Amino acid sequence: MLPYGRQSIAEDDVRAVTEVLRGDWLTTGPAVGRFEAELARWTGGVPCLAVTSGTAALHVAYVAAGIGPGDEVITSPLTFVATAATAALRGARVVFADVQPDTGNLDPDSAAALVTGRTRAITAVDYAGHPADYDELRALAVRCGALLIGDAAHSIGSTYRDRPVGGLADLTTFSFFPTKTVTTAEGGAVAATDPERFGRASRFRNHGLVRDPAEQRDPDHGGWHQEVHDFGLNYRLPDVLCALGVSQLRRLGRFRARRAELVARYNTLLAGLPGLTLPARRPYTSPSWHLYPVRIGDGRRREVYERMRAAGIGVQVNYLPAYWHPVFEDLGYRRGLCPAAESYYAEQLSLPLFPDLTDAQQDRVVERLTAVLG
Repeated sequence: MLPYGRQSIAEDDVRAVTEVLRGDWLTTGPAVGRFEAELARWTGGVPCLAVTSGTAALHVAYVAAGIGPGDEVITSPLTFVATAATAALRGARVVFADVQPDTGNLDPDSAAALVTGRTRAITAVDYAGHPADYDELRALAVRCGALLIGDAAHSIGSTYRDRPVGGLADLTTFSFFPTKTVTTAEGGAVAATDPERFGRASRFRNHGLVRDPAEQRDPDHGGWHQEVHDFGLNYRLPDVLCALGVSQLRRLGRFRARRAELVARYNTLLAGLPGLTLPARRPYTSPSWHLYPVRIGDGRRREVYERMRAAGIGVQVNYLPAYWHPVFEDLGYRRGLCPAAESYYAEQLSLPLFPDLTDAQQDRVVERLTAVLG
């Protein structure tokens, strides 16, 4: 089965991990700092905090934003459920705004129509690696006194109007799952432009521990003393995975270039194929393509999915609208809430896309898809 996405592991990655395994630190050591510093090079210098997953990153970001019961978070339904679930776990009410029909990204006009006095955050999702319209969303956030959060699980390395993802929102989250452009096996990160929010995120990642005597309430115990002022969790990403991440980030430019080359080949080879809509790209963006999301018309998406997989081509669907999950249905959310997102989902199909995909394998995907739609 040709997968829709997979990691690209080189000997440099193996050596980086092996060096840590033979060293003194497996966790909370120097590789963590190196990874965070390397990642900050891609966010325009915005400091980053490594955590155990993209979901953990979202949870940490909502904590850093001060999201809690009674607050409202506006976000897109066209995303993995964690974008919304982590806000709900903080006690917030998730408000789903519709998406732009071409990019699948959060529609600023739809979001603006849903703002209330309780809106505390607007969370954009860079669907498939294409940055959301951050300037419009930033203007909206300023008008309503909310924070802007970017779920950049798909878009590490992308730029929007020549500015890097990671520096466009108040808080930005990344994912390093194996199918993503850069992997740490499991892992994520939070970029925070505000030092106070960065500090809050850092403490929450490590049980809420306060180690600086100047910040402690009762510091006169000795050098071992540490206090918890607010509850936190253990979301620390270990050195062995951060070492892999450093090695991967050094190839991010090459990963981006190969993905862009494959996207351009798909665009050429699939142009004009009846019943198929190719992914859109705004001229002021440079996406890091995580997915190649086509749309299958005429109600044939399921048929095409099943026939492609039967032929050994691992196409995928990304994603079920978040509020269609039973956990949100049980909270009173109903289908029909975001018509553009539901229409996008009904037709969406991700074709294989990863740096090690060969031209010959891609030709096989195109030939099979052409035959199925023909």
